[in-house]
Amino acid sequence: MKVRKFAITDAVLERSPGQDGDVFVGNLVDQRHASPITIGYGRYGPDQTLEETMAVDDVMVVLEGRLSVSGKAGSVTAGPGEIVHMPKGQKVTICSHEQGAVTAYVTYPHWREARG
Repeated sequence: MKVRKFAITDAVLERSPGQDGDVFVGNLVDQRHASPITIGYGRYGPDQTLEETMAVDDVMVVLEGRLSVSGKAGSVTAGPGEIVHMPKGQKVTICSHEQGAVTAYVTYPHWREARG
C-alpha cells in the first residue's frame, strides 16, 4: 500500500448503517485496500444521537463541532483537535451538539466486517 493523504471531499458519505438519523460515514481505506484498519470521515447533523456497542476499537478525531460520548464508565465531550477512543465491547452513546460535528476515524479491525 502506498502513502496517501485524504480530505473530507474525497469521502463518499452515506448514512451510517442501521441508523435513521443525520449521521453519515465515508470509508477511504478498508479491507478493499488490503489494509488491517478502516480510515474515514463522519458527519453528524445537529443534536443527533447514536447508540452503539463497539464491535471494533475506534479512534475518533473531532475536526469541527462538538460531540459527547458516554458509556458505563462516564462521559467525555470533545471539540476540534481532540481525540476519543472507544474500546471494543463498550456500549456508548454519541451525541452531537447544536452545531453538529465532522470527525475522522480509524478502526481496527474493519467495522463493516465486524458489524456484519
